[in-house]
Amino acid sequence: MVKFKNCEKRQEDSMSNRKLKRKRIMRYFIDATNVIIEEEGLECVTIRKVADAAGYNSATLYNYFNNIDHLIFYASIKYLSDYAQALPKYTKDAADSYELYLRIWQCFCDYSFRNPKIYYLVFLGEFGHTYPDVIKEYYTIYPDYLKKIPSRLTDMLTKNDLCQRNLILLQKCASEGLFCETDLGELNEMTLLVYQGLLLRAMNTAPEALDSVAMAQLANEYIERLAGFYRDKPLGGDR
Repeated sequence: MVKFKNCEKRQEDSMSNRKLKRKRIMRYFIDATNVIIEEEGLECVTIRKVADAAGYNSATLYNYFNNIDHLIFYASIKYLSDYAQALPKYTKDAADSYELYLRIWQCFCDYSFRNPKIYYLVFLGEFGHTYPDVIKEYYTIYPDYLKKIPSRLTDMLTKNDLCQRNLILLQKCASEGLFCETDLGELNEMTLLVYQGLLLRAMNTAPEALDSVAMAQLANEYIERLAGFYRDKPLGGDR
């Protein structure tokens, strides 16, 4: 029995070590990708450049990432960290779930319109649907990014499906009687259409002509109007 327990412990230790090694090597590749993005631009990232910068060969990279787009998707999440770190400041005095909802959107818009291509890639591009658990795994590789985040926000922050993230917040509002449960799907879809449309407009605007502050303010204004309309609608009543 003692031998069996010792063997079981060795197996657990071995599995734990393999997981740690996997996270460590993934981090090398992700960090190398971020350096290339910052120094040369997103479009200059290649498998060979990343492998050379990380100190591994290209074949090793494919043991951890499906392709270059998969790796770039991981690397892009770094640029959400400023938003995540700013959230507690934006939301600390929110009186209820409705105010919390609006303040989270304000923070999200303020940061996403500064870097629309990255936010589109993570939340609205095809890879967000292809790799639905990337953000959750990313925060296990870089756990420090969530250390100062209130627990009420972590469930939302670890999802890269924007529809799910927003619905979590709307459901909290509905549980406090601030929205009608049957309106959530419609409100969620309309809110995301507004955000996506304005983010696409920002992406298609030349960087030197883009006023990210004005775009964020416009997005927040539209989102607040939509939310206010559904909040003021009588529960269970007609518009």
